[in-house]
Amino acid sequence: MQLELIKATIEQKPVLANLLELYAYEFTEFCDFDIDENGLYGYEYLPLYWTEPTRFPYLIYINKKIAGFILVQKGSLISKDPTVWDISEFFVMKKYKQQGVGTAAVLKVWEQFKGLWQVRVLVSNPIACSFWLQAIKKFITTEPTKTTATIKGNDWIIYSFQST
Repeated sequence: MQLELIKATIEQKPVLANLLELYAYEFTEFCDFDIDENGLYGYEYLPLYWTEPTRFPYLIYINKKIAGFILVQKGSLISKDPTVWDISEFFVMKKYKQQGVGTAAVLKVWEQFKGLWQVRVLVSNPIACSFWLQAIKKFITTEPTKTTATIKGNDWIIYSFQST
């Protein structure tokens, strides 16, 4: 299995928009999202990934086929610290889950972007809680700092760690 993490071009914006629809649909299990009058969830921040220098869109490929995406930004939505790295959104298609794809992709991101990271995960999503903790521990080989927060009525775990 050959994994590639490729920075998405502006021409691939529609691809990311389509993948974000799948992601949002899956996420409705945990958050109360509604579709618009066109039957879409939409993602208002997507255009910013090609206009703001602190945002980085990536597509995950397995054997040259799209398997998911990672949206990275510099600046914490939680602490408001502009120097913290944040995974804004992360999605691996179901057919590629439980194969190490997500872990391998996120390790590449953490290796590329050095500094303090915060990873936030919904407490109500136990699979994601388990995934993120194991991925972080694989990267730093120790326990990350763990805090909790309630944001817009949802309980979150926030893991913090350094990429050096």
